[in-house]
Amino acid sequence: MTNQLDLFEDSRDVMLRNDVLTALEQRNATEGREALQRLGAEYPDDAYVPTLETLVGVLESPVHGHFTTHAALRDTCEARCLPSVPAARRAFGDAAGTAWCLPLWRAVAQAASQLPFHREMPDWHAAPLWMRAAEWTNACESIKRIASWRRIPITLAWMAETVYRLEGLDAAWPLLAELAWLSPKKLGAVMQTLGDSPLLALRRRFDANFEGDGSADDLAFFPAWALTEKPGLAGLLRASEPSTGTLPEKGMRVMLELLTLERQGRQHDLVERRKDLRGLHTGLFEAYIRTR
Repeated sequence: MTNQLDLFEDSRDVMLRNDVLTALEQRNATEGREALQRLGAEYPDDAYVPTLETLVGVLESPVHGHFTTHAALRDTCEARCLPSVPAARRAFGDAAGTAWCLPLWRAVAQAASQLPFHREMPDWHAAPLWMRAAEWTNACESIKRIASWRRIPITLAWMAETVYRLEGLDAAWPLLAELAWLSPKKLGAVMQTLGDSPLLALRRRFDANFEGDGSADDLAFFPAWALTEKPGLAGLLRASEPSTGTLPEKGMRVMLELLTLERQGRQHDLVERRKDLRGLHTGLFEAYIRTR
């Protein structure tokens, strides 16, 4: 009997913690606060109390109405939403913790839906919040309402990820190409975020084989180079819209023409266009020739 009582005492903190977690899973702020008070009263030094306090506090102060300033949205996210992510992951585990936060991001995104895009505060807009909530259709519609979204690196990056989540890699290729020309750095970040195995494998081959200047800007040539490895991408990349006319963009357009000329068997025109490619970029030309 003594041993059983000792075991009960040793596990009581676990039981009290689980009471809080159960209330949090049910998103019941009242029961969560009561259970947390019991835990704090009996185990004031429990290491989980601050974590659970963060999550109960989020439930006790739901977001209502609409934000009228970007600063108010930022302050709310920094004070409540962002701290809730590591807290929820610690309490529930990574996957379940991320899922627990989705309703919070959804509510904040809805409350931010009337704020215009602010170039100096791009993160404080409904679109990236809808993305955090995994509400990809709402994210897409929110981005489309931003003027010239296709010419702004961060909004183009948002749309590339959003289209990937909704429709897959094939649909995202034109946007990834345009992003490469506008911001190679953001393209690299989006690739890592997507975590698409074939895309990352292609990126690794590019890094190993493309003869550029060795800088991060080399990634601007990724769409053009990809056509040397996977000519079947031509149909997808032709859908990319004209961008700023940079050398990497011109290189891809020449590559598309070369693939068409090859298919049509127009040898004279093919020779001339290959000269154009060599003049544009030696490394791209050599990658093309190696596959011929």
